[in-house]
Amino acid sequence: MLIGEVARRSGVSARMLRHYESLGLVRPSGRTGSGYREYSGEDVRRIFHIESLRAVGLSLREIGRALDDPGFTPSALVDDLILRTRERIAAETELLTRLQRVRAADPAAWEDVLQVLALLRALGSTSAGTRQRAALASVDEVPVEALAQAALGEGDPYVAGALRWALSRSGGGGAALLAEGLSSPVAAVRERAVRSLAEMPGGEAAPLLRDALASPDAVVRGRAALALGAQGEAAAIPVLVDMIVAGRNDTDAADVLSSLADDAAADRIASLLAGRIGDGTTGPPARGRLTQALAGIPGPTASRALTGLLGDADPAVALTAAYLLRLRGDR
Repeated sequence: MLIGEVARRSGVSARMLRHYESLGLVRPSGRTGSGYREYSGEDVRRIFHIESLRAVGLSLREIGRALDDPGFTPSALVDDLILRTRERIAAETELLTRLQRVRAADPAAWEDVLQVLALLRALGSTSAGTRQRAALASVDEVPVEALAQAALGEGDPYVAGALRWALSRSGGGGAALLAEGLSSPVAAVRERAVRSLAEMPGGEAAPLLRDALASPDAVVRGRAALALGAQGEAAAIPVLVDMIVAGRNDTDAADVLSSLADDAAADRIASLLAGRIGDGTTGPPARGRLTQALAGIPGPTASRALTGLLGDADPAVALTAAYLLRLRGDR
């Protein structure tokens, strides 16, 4: 079979067949009397093998090794192809996402497109300073989706603060995007999500923070409780008490409880604190923190709880209670 017929049957141009021959990938089995290349059926099958391997992404050098090296391991090459394919898909997905964000920004001119692209590229820079400058400049120019994704993935505290600031001024939709991070398998992403939600203005984030009070992640629950408590949400009270018991941001939790302790809530908060002191499962350090937290709770229930602690078996608790009662003027 001459080269022209092989080209017609295989779909591989005669020029490419000559290139394969120059690389040693295909070697025609013979020559005609006039010196023309003559290909056997086995040669044609090899050509089809080459084209099949090219179709899955192998380079010509890799194809030569796959066909001729007795020690070649196909599984290793397939693993490498899978890795490269995933990387290519990730890059294409990132490009698609970037283009969709440019479209979402509704650019009116090429200059606007270039500006949005520059800011999106800057948000993904390896330089923290560049990312921070992009965050501070992007409130009105970059779609909120890009800001939310950047905030969830940002590890630098200064850049993260700038991104939260930008999100808080970016208009609607940011809270729902951030809330997706609350269910991330990565603890750091969950914390970034709840911190960003806590700084969102208005009522958009409040329902999402209330849901976060039931999160299995103690950090998420605590951040949500501090934010909601600062807004006067009584639903945060049980989680704030748990934080004092656990010793996790307990000073902040006690301060927020004190701000929540109005006429309607003071007795409830005092009862919860006193109940945890006396439930028999709370260790000495936690009982001490709970006693100190009673200092900021007005009303007779807190006073009675402190009076009951004067004879506590833990001297530190008893002394703290006596001191706090003197400050309150109850002794």
